[in-house]
Amino acid sequence: MSTIEIEGRVFEVDGDGFLADPHIWDEEVAKLIAKHDGIEEMNDKHWAIVNIIRKNWEEKGMAPMVRTICKETGVRLKEIYELFPLGPARGACRVAGLPKPDGCV
Repeated sequence: MSTIEIEGRVFEVDGDGFLADPHIWDEEVAKLIAKHDGIEEMNDKHWAIVNIIRKNWEEKGMAPMVRTICKETGVRLKEIYELFPLGPARGACRVAGLPKPDGCV
């Protein structure tokens, strides 16, 4: 396992920068990861996406399909990429504190 340091806090991560332990996640951790990924401030749409991802992971043990994220938040796919420049899997799931989703390259 690797570590990353963001604003004085150290997080254990896998080789792709996803949290090793998703249970340490909270909103402050999300803000720090977002900032590390180039998102200066989380707005309501960011939080809606992150909350859907977290809820799905807590209930089903995995990240939702991007179609589900779009449907449940009303945010179009193009806008998700604008909100999370690294994309829904690599960007949004990292900010949500999840492990690397299956199929994420």
